Amino acid sequence: MSSSIHGIIGYTITPFTKDGISLDLPALAQSIDRLIDGGVHAIAPLGSTGEGAYLSDHEWQEVAEFSMAYINKRVPVIVSVSDLTTAKAIQRARFAESRGADAVMVLPTSYWKLSEKEILQHYQAIGDSIATPIMLYNNPATSGTDMSVELILKIVGSVENVTMVKESTGDIQRMHKLQLLGEGQIPFYNGCNPLALEAFAAGAKGWCTAAPNLIPALNLELYHAILEGDLRRARECFYRQLPVLDFILKGGLPATIKAGLRLSGLDVGAPRLPVFPLGDEGRQQLVNLLADLS
Repeated sequence: MSSSIHGIIGYTITPFTKDGISLDLPALAQSIDRLIDGGVHAIAPLGSTGEGAYLSDHEWQEVAEFSMAYINKRVPVIVSVSDLTTAKAIQRARFAESRGADAVMVLPTSYWKLSEKEILQHYQAIGDSIATPIMLYNNPATSGTDMSVELILKIVGSVENVTMVKESTGDIQRMHKLQLLGEGQIPFYNGCNPLALEAFAAGAKGWCTAAPNLIPALNLELYHAILEGDLRRARECFYRQLPVLDFILKGGLPATIKAGLRLSGLDVGAPRLPVFPLGDEGRQQLVNLLADLS
């Protein structure tokens, strides 16, 4: 399955009711349908955009189970199972596997700085607990852990079912190095919106992004232009959407994507505190950016 995951991989949000206390699963269903109707090639629930770190264990399981059942194999599902502890990450990985996840995504989050041996052991333990493919996720901005390309390749070589790498440092040289040192054999995926064009040019197999919640046609057009080798069209398409990509990244994915969905008629509630919803000025800026695209 890992070899077939490609293209635009859309992040889902986790909708809450107006009081912020309960999950709004009907709204989640609508958001999933929008992503699939928009043409995404895969869906990744419970990551940063999905506020997975802000959910209780019961909520996490409810969102994971609902998402996989509702998607119902229409597209592959990559479930983020990251947690501070190896034990909880294993528990989540097993749960996701039992409910039919096509892959799980693992970010080595930690309060204490982890050594390379501890990071390797974390992936080994999760890999030993499931047969499902694992997407190794490197995002030091949210995890506090930055894995070198050499460490990533060591993990890929040591853990049989770590078969994909999601790179979100914002450093295009990491992707070039993955391609060179991995001899083109390690599928890697871009997780940094402003690098979408460069990442595809560097050989990225896919783009993991929340943007298809708001501008799926442009995201897909960029990917198709790359596949067709039309660099001129790819550049034009990328630069057209870049202001929105920058805005949603810098404004915080849960806040900006939820605001954008509300503007389009789908109320998915606010982010869970302590994260604030997008303010009036930010909402107007988003209105203007989306209007420019239309």
